[in-house]
Amino acid sequence: MSSGRTIDLEPSWQLALADEFQRPYMEELRAFLLAQKRAGKRIFPKGSEFFSAFRHTPLHRVKVVILGQDPYHGEGQAHGLCFSVQPGVAVPPSLQNIYKELHAELGLPIARHGHLTAWADQGVLLLNSVLSVESGRAASHQGKAWETFTDRVIEVINEQREGVVFMLWGSYAQRKGAMIDRRRHCVLKAPHPSPLSAHRGFFGCGHFIAANRYLEARGQAPIDWRLPE
Repeated sequence: MSSGRTIDLEPSWQLALADEFQRPYMEELRAFLLAQKRAGKRIFPKGSEFFSAFRHTPLHRVKVVILGQDPYHGEGQAHGLCFSVQPGVAVPPSLQNIYKELHAELGLPIARHGHLTAWADQGVLLLNSVLSVESGRAASHQGKAWETFTDRVIEVINEQREGVVFMLWGSYAQRKGAMIDRRRHCVLKAPHPSPLSAHRGFFGCGHFIAANRYLEARGQAPIDWRLPE
């Protein structure tokens, strides 16, 4: 992210968020990331993929929002979509549990990969709260202003769109989504799909069926949750 530049954003997002890139917090974030790079730190995902979720899911096409927390910090995993990993990378445990819930709800086969672009391209915004991380150091870029930016993203969706389904898994996502107007949008809450908490109510939550029923009731096409091999 160079100063004053928003070219990484898809045009509808750029129109809605351009002012954010001029704010002091974004200058501080740029300075932090540049200092990390100069110090030889490896950052995931690569800079060109920080805003991948926005390129795959333009603002005017957002139907569903899934909120994550941080990018994966392992080699070759993160590529800018929450819960998603690059092709050829082992499916992480939380995503394995998401697949199990999809299978239980809809009878879908368990995908053998973790690349979720097929969802994003249908209008599922796969948004992490923090959009970068240092290699091998989970949560290392928390509190560096990414959260301010992604809070604004949620505000924009809340204000400018109608009838979006927000899937808020875990207490972190639920706090971040507290601003959402329940009269205009559908908010679905469950424990996080992590192996530490999935058995507390993520399994059996019914969110994927509920999301599609809500969309269909509003005259929109449902999400095809199958993932092509």
